[in-house]
Amino acid sequence: MSKPYVICHMMSSVDGRILLKQWGERKTSYTNTYEETALVHNTNAWLCGRVTMEEGFASKEPLALRPVSKPVERVDFIAPYKEKSFAIAIDPSGKLNWSSSAIDEDHIITVLTTVVSDEYLAFLQEKGISYLFGGEVEIDFNSVFERLFSIFNIKRLLVEGGGNINGSILNAGLIDELSFLSCPVIDGTDNTPTLFDVSGALPKAPASQLDLFFMEEWEDNVWWIRYKVIK
Repeated sequence: MSKPYVICHMMSSVDGRILLKQWGERKTSYTNTYEETALVHNTNAWLCGRVTMEEGFASKEPLALRPVSKPVERVDFIAPYKEKSFAIAIDPSGKLNWSSSAIDEDHIITVLTTVVSDEYLAFLQEKGISYLFGGEVEIDFNSVFERLFSIFNIKRLLVEGGGNINGSILNAGLIDELSFLSCPVIDGTDNTPTLFDVSGALPKAPASQLDLFFMEEWEDNVWWIRYKVIK
């Protein structure tokens, strides 16, 4: 299988929680460190889920989709683009309201399932946003990553998802490296996302074994830790 080299880059509390809202005044410093360390990986694409994209990058306005006169075929759509890097949104049902086809200088690629509406596909085409189909209900990340490599020449991919997306990609055996910031916080909040959450609907792969190859202390007692995933 030809795919990008996949780095999962995250930050978490000591107990593995990834939502920052209860982390106090230092969370801005943690976020700055996270962004700075992300640049070191020299990737040409990054991937997030719908919630992260909605909070930080897509429009907050409700979608106003126009009717279409005929069904839109469920095949991948590659829009014309000039950008050399990519922002990949995992949006299975097609809910994100994009105002343009790029985030900064990154061309947007949306990953959908076939349950998405014809009207939403027409909306993406009109905006000049590329999209790939990942499956009928669940995303087949093996297939998606193969096409990201072959169609867009994405060779190094930064995964910055929530626990469910990270867990699905890890469970599929697609993560090559874990890069995470261990922040000096104990969260303890019940029923909140962690670094990796594998859905009970998926056949669970064995636990992933890691090989530590880098540790470095940053500002505010944050440790940047990097592991290779042993295949």
